[in-house]
Amino acid sequence: MILAASTHFLITVSTSPSHSHIKKSYRLHSHTRTLSKSNQISDSKSTSIIINDQSRTCECFNLYKELVPYDKAWDWQKQTVKEKKALIEKNQDCQDTLIILQHHPVYTLGTGSSEEYLNFDIKDAPYDVYRTERGGEVTYHGPGQLVMYPIINLRNHKMDLHWYLRALEEVVIRVLSLTFSIKASRLEGFTGVWVGDKKVATVGIRVSQWITYHGLALNINTDLTPFHSIVPCGI
Repeated sequence: MILAASTHFLITVSTSPSHSHIKKSYRLHSHTRTLSKSNQISDSKSTSIIINDQSRTCECFNLYKELVPYDKAWDWQKQTVKEKKALIEKNQDCQDTLIILQHHPVYTLGTGSSEEYLNFDIKDAPYDVYRTERGGEVTYHGPGQLVMYPIINLRNHKMDLHWYLRALEEVVIRVLSLTFSIKASRLEGFTGVWVGDKKVATVGIRVSQWITYHGLALNINTDLTPFHSIVPCGI
């Protein structure tokens, strides 16, 4: 298998939602990397992700060192989606946005999540519980977990939700392989990323008028104890 990627875009990194607090900007120049079969970074079932070689702007808010309350981040995402829709209605282009952070301990459920996967009375939950508009079942967010919320207009990429989910998984698979030499993979029939038989990353998204929000969560040095109080992702 040969994986190739070509990128050319501007990333703006900020430490707060306010554009006045932008700390630095830098350009990633167009390049192409090809990996031979002997150096492949994922298994044969992986999807090759090819990024269009065109100029795109992505504003990145790097708050990973901070614990952000879930409701604040959720409101931030919805407001960002609203702003992008307004630009599109005016036939104006909107840059992509990426929010990176950690959350205080919290459980979240998807639109159709079943409360039968909660091993506690929801009225006496150990942490706050939010029912959101994302897909998927119940999961836990907490310190030590990398949470990424890409808010992008899929019209500028590929209007295919299956492709987008696989692309998010591929980001995790490649990072674990190239940065940490950890072999991660997908599990057929499920969404997310596994190392062996352990699920290390969850993916749950919402798309409104082809604008994405919610995203993925990767366990790095997370206390896994709170997962014992739920059936994660209903699995």
